[in-house]
Amino acid sequence: MFNQTNAAIVAILIIIPLSSIAMWNSTRIQEFAETSVENQKIVALASFYPLYEFTKEVGKDKVDVWLLVPPGIEPHDWEPSIQELKRIQQADIIIINGMGFEKWFEDIKKFNSNIPIIDSSIGINIIKEINIDNSHLDDSLTDPHIWLNPSMAKIQVKNIADALSKNDPENQNYYQKNMQSYNQELELLDYEIKNDLSQCNHNFIASHNAFSYFADEYSLIQNTVVSSNDPEAEPTSQTIVNLINLAKKNDIKIIFTEEGIDPRTSKIIANEIGGKVLTLSPLEIGDKNFTYVDRMKQNLFNLKEALCS
Repeated sequence: MFNQTNAAIVAILIIIPLSSIAMWNSTRIQEFAETSVENQKIVALASFYPLYEFTKEVGKDKVDVWLLVPPGIEPHDWEPSIQELKRIQQADIIIINGMGFEKWFEDIKKFNSNIPIIDSSIGINIIKEINIDNSHLDDSLTDPHIWLNPSMAKIQVKNIADALSKNDPENQNYYQKNMQSYNQELELLDYEIKNDLSQCNHNFIASHNAFSYFADEYSLIQNTVVSSNDPEAEPTSQTIVNLINLAKKNDIKIIFTEEGIDPRTSKIIANEIGGKVLTLSPLEIGDKNFTYVDRMKQNLFNLKEALCS
């Protein structure tokens, strides 16, 4: 009886989330199809949360923006289903981050080579990862987390505005004006981060290699539990020992984790140094209750506690 009850609970825990995702996809696909038929607005698909928000800020009421990766899903490893591939066919443009972030990008091009795919990273200098043997830069390993640097986010917003202007030239001034207005918000955010962190310590320990562009912009030194673009990779025991020693040497008392991953390794390091764990979000997973700027300011708040106390 005990085993049967446990089995039933496990089945419920598995089936309910899967059913919810399936229902979300089905509902979104139907709404998407109705939207594309009923109005003459540009229908834009954004690959993940930050680009979704950037596109909405630029397009406002002249663009219907849809999020391609379902809410709560880690975009690194997401792959489109057959239904989602059909939905993609109905879009006017797809906006991606680029720099290898969307691993499914080539599949989309093969499925429908006619749809414009806007790479929002155009004009941004990439950071290469060190190869696993730490001997050389690997051209196949690029850090895609450009949206976490507000100065680079501004370039992404401009690329989106230019793409919408090209697709809908009659409203070019509208998109460009919205772009300028939103980029002013990003400039204020950039100024606030620089001002608040300029006199603080420089070393911080993040969960995975997501803050290289951010650290470069604000003269910080990123150390990571996982030295990879994959947030779910496993650290070695030597890495954990090295981070504990680094934290003690630099008087680091806060270890960062992020949404959607197991925080146990960060907690182990924090316990060893008598510190605590806070969240430093790479903003890959959407949160409808907070904007991009809101969440970047929350990151800043936590960084100030870690670096400026």
